[in-house]
Amino acid sequence: MNRDVIHPQETELKLEDCSPVTVFKALSDELRLAALLLIRRQKELCVCELTEAFDVSQPKVSRHLAILRDAGLVETERRGQWIYYSVNPQLPDWVTRVLDETAESNKALIDAPMAKLQAMVDRPVVQCP
Repeated sequence: MNRDVIHPQETELKLEDCSPVTVFKALSDELRLAALLLIRRQKELCVCELTEAFDVSQPKVSRHLAILRDAGLVETERRGQWIYYSVNPQLPDWVTRVLDETAESNKALIDAPMAKLQAMVDRPVVQCP
């Protein structure tokens, strides 16, 4: 068994925990909202990619991602020293619709981070260095 993998049961979303207040509090910060939309668009991103995309420190990105994780919005998987984030596939339909509409109506929110991510020279293929 790989001890570096954070198993889904550790971050599994319980539908009763996914209240509108919890979701909207987690999304009330621009960096968290943009990071979640970028993760949603890319399917999976590691902390190093997000620090590059948003030009912020690793501790700041990790702190914001922890809030998204604690709210049940993202799942995590550890690979070596890096943690990869993906949108929780168990989100209730209403949350998925909110994210879809937000992404569609606010593309400028992730345009610059997406361009930085695409220009990242050492972007990991399998995992970060």
